[in-house]
Amino acid sequence: MPNISKAKVVILATHGFEQSELQVPLERLRHAGAEVVVVSPEKGQIRGWKEKDWGESVNVDKVLGEVSADDYDAIVLPGGQINPDLLRINAQALQLIRDFLDSGKVVAAICHAPWLLIEVNAVRGRQVTSYKSIKTDMVNAGGKWLDREVVTDAGLITSRNPGDLEAFCVKIVDEIEEGSHTRQRSGQAKGEQRPVSH
Repeated sequence: MPNISKAKVVILATHGFEQSELQVPLERLRHAGAEVVVVSPEKGQIRGWKEKDWGESVNVDKVLGEVSADDYDAIVLPGGQINPDLLRINAQALQLIRDFLDSGKVVAAICHAPWLLIEVNAVRGRQVTSYKSIKTDMVNAGGKWLDREVVTDAGLITSRNPGDLEAFCVKIVDEIEEGSHTRQRSGQAKGEQRPVSH
């Protein structure tokens, strides 16, 4: 059960991430004392999307291939339409997410980022939420979709949109401090049969 002040967190994103969905967790987790790194396929900077146009750029701390799930306690997946759509065809990005899932560590996805969870077969049989426009995708992938600001299922955290960021960030801290969870991809939560939603 790592205290948040001793936790290490990856935020995985690329160009077109929803501005607030990267910056708010980054700021909140760092303020709580966690070590947070922005990881991307690209070096240098990645540019956010803010409402209807391009937003600000964020510095990339490490590129894919320089990080391992073994060295971190959680991974955060910001949304936006462009960002997860690019990442879900990136084999390295998907493998990093699988590694966090398979190790039972916290995986948090908001808005359109649950597309990435579908890609690694992580929603089947699990309680989840997402941006409303991808609800059908989530249900078709076997997820038990709920219209709530934050839903947790054995360390898998999902939220709907930027309006849920407060609850999303609080839940990330809670789940990191709770410790690792017994669950794998494709809903094989044999060691922990207690999906919880809030």
